[in-house]
Amino acid sequence: MAELQAESKPLLGRAHSGSGDGDCPQALSTCRSVQVGPAAVASRDLCIDQAVVFIEDAVQYRSISHRMDAGSMWLYRCYYSNACQRILNFTIFSILALAFIETPCSLTKTADVRYRSLHWEPPCGLTEGIEGLCLLVFMTDVSVKCFLVGRAQFQRNVWLLAYIAVLAVSVVDWTVSLCLLCQERLRIRRLLRPFFLLQNSSMMKKTLKCIRWSLPEMASVGLLLVVHLCLFTIFGTLLFTVGEEDEHEKKERLTYFQNLLDAFTSLLVLLTTANNPDVMIPAYSENRAYAIFFIVFTLIGSLFLMNLLTAIIYNQFRGYLMKSLQTSLFRRRLGTRAAYEVLCSLTGVGVMPQDFLQVLEKAQLSSSQKQAIMEKVRSLDGVLLSADEFQKVFSEVDRGVVREHPPRPCYRSPLLQSAQFLFGHRYFDYLGNCITLANLVSICVFLVLDEDVAPSDRDNFVLGVLSCVFIMYYLLELLLKVFALGPWGYLSYPENLFDGLVTLALLVLEILMLAVYGFPYRGWKPEMRGLLSLWDMMRLVNILIVFRFLRIIPNMKLMAVVASTILGLVQNLRAFGGILVVVYYVFAILGINLFQGAIVAPANDSLAHDNGSAPCGSFEQLEYWANNFDDFAAALITLWNVMVVNNWQVFLEAYERYAGRWSLVYFVLWWLVSSVIWVNLFLALLLENFLYRWDPRSHERHLSGMQLTAELIFRDILEEPKEEELMHRLRNHPHVRLCR
Repeated sequence: MAELQAESKPLLGRAHSGSGDGDCPQALSTCRSVQVGPAAVASRDLCIDQAVVFIEDAVQYRSISHRMDAGSMWLYRCYYSNACQRILNFTIFSILALAFIETPCSLTKTADVRYRSLHWEPPCGLTEGIEGLCLLVFMTDVSVKCFLVGRAQFQRNVWLLAYIAVLAVSVVDWTVSLCLLCQERLRIRRLLRPFFLLQNSSMMKKTLKCIRWSLPEMASVGLLLVVHLCLFTIFGTLLFTVGEEDEHEKKERLTYFQNLLDAFTSLLVLLTTANNPDVMIPAYSENRAYAIFFIVFTLIGSLFLMNLLTAIIYNQFRGYLMKSLQTSLFRRRLGTRAAYEVLCSLTGVGVMPQDFLQVLEKAQLSSSQKQAIMEKVRSLDGVLLSADEFQKVFSEVDRGVVREHPPRPCYRSPLLQSAQFLFGHRYFDYLGNCITLANLVSICVFLVLDEDVAPSDRDNFVLGVLSCVFIMYYLLELLLKVFALGPWGYLSYPENLFDGLVTLALLVLEILMLAVYGFPYRGWKPEMRGLLSLWDMMRLVNILIVFRFLRIIPNMKLMAVVASTILGLVQNLRAFGGILVVVYYVFAILGINLFQGAIVAPANDSLAHDNGSAPCGSFEQLEYWANNFDDFAAALITLWNVMVVNNWQVFLEAYERYAGRWSLVYFVLWWLVSSVIWVNLFLALLLENFLYRWDPRSHERHLSGMQLTAELIFRDILEEPKEEELMHRLRNHPHVRLCR
């Protein structure tokens, strides 16, 4: 009962008196309802803690619709602490990774059914015990979430309701497995595991929502594709059944148009151009007019309808990133405004800078953000902050932080100062790039010269000497840069850190090689010992020097835009990558349940070594035996090969023979989800990022050394939330009542 009273107690007592522009009225608020004594200190601490939570929510773009009493805030901060979130992420990773060691286990050297050893069978209770611990963590997770959002919010939250339903089904299925001593074939909970990944990512939820919005438009184009395929299937079947006496036309019919289903499948594969021009060669060889049929089909299907599908998906997703960033901006402004209202209640007329500094000390912010905001607050000289000023101060979080490098060492000697200027100049980096280019050219030249010479007969004297010379230069370059920039200044540059690691690795390998083989001499031939000799290892590490050329990217404007697009795309692709992981996981588990054991090793042992008796281009002749669904890892690789759609007709034909014609439904669905929908979504996001980053203002920000974030790139495009919207949301907060 006391807890319910604390929850219903208003955070900020509502006053009906007038209010100043952006400031709280003079009326007393809950935080100031007790003027003196320990209760007043506790009330003040409560307000500070509430402001801390609101600011952390704003920084992390989290919703503020959660309980705000002292106990709930402690639980809330513990839940979102780095330790708890890492435990939750590790749990999600663990339960997904169980598929690799569960029956059928993927721990075999090869997936080829001809040479694969027997699968390891984990003892009953091993994977189930790990899974049980994971389910306990998820039950704790959903219990904490349901408590923090409150009953009313919980009943309206579809994801939390689905979370509980998935957990319930998983626990029941897990219990059945234990009761049957792990002998059941179908485990429903394996199909539900990707949900735990989905529900833990807000970006993945938004992505799914956008996909759901796009489904009607995609379905309309999909219907056009089906009509297109059906019409040409019927026409092609009729066309190639005329003139049976013609050998080539008969071959065309028997190979690709034997019946409607075969004709439909052949044209579906032709839609992806995977079997082009094979599908038209038999008929085209007899009469070149038959090429018109296939050309018209490809023009309409592949070049028009498929590209139309890409355009529709892009049109639906062109505002995807903007909508997401707009929502994130609103959450940030809402959180900061809630923090202002809480701190304002301590004085009734504004926010004291010392109160703000106290909040910042307790808030979990990055050191650079916290330092920037605190410096801004200290510069106000104790002046009370209004709502607008508070927001402007906090806008430092939105800005990209220019990374500052440690100061260079100060040398008194003019000679040392000149040397420091020389070795710290960018032209010294250019010299290093030229030396690196010479190193790579020398390696490539000797690889070309020795390509026809057996490794045991190669004279590596010249290459060994050059290797010593280049490594000595890299070591000298490292020492000179440390002298010019200082140890911490040298390590503050990522490219220097990478160069230093590669140089040290080369130096260690060179010392070991000289100790084992001695100094290079005429006829010097390092022996192969084990899988790789020290000489081969050093040449492989030497190739890493090529990455030194990546440092020239920021100096070229167009290349810098392309590179920043790629880096930004990697950051924004986490949600799309997560969706792809979920789809792969579900289809892999389905494939195991449907096709496990379908691909059988050939009974004739000679076929394993000589595929002359197998039809040309068939599954057996191409030796695709490792593409099966006998374990989780093999299923993933098979799905990847089908997604690429190169030779995917071989998979369709093979599984149709081994598992039945219904297998076509599985593979066509996978092609639609992976190659059509996901690849087009990826293309849409790529275009969205590239077009906005091509803005000249983005060039200037990037080249000025400012760290580009998604919020900073689109800062001039996003709309600031209106005062009325923020206050309306705060007044409707389920656990907070404002002072006005």
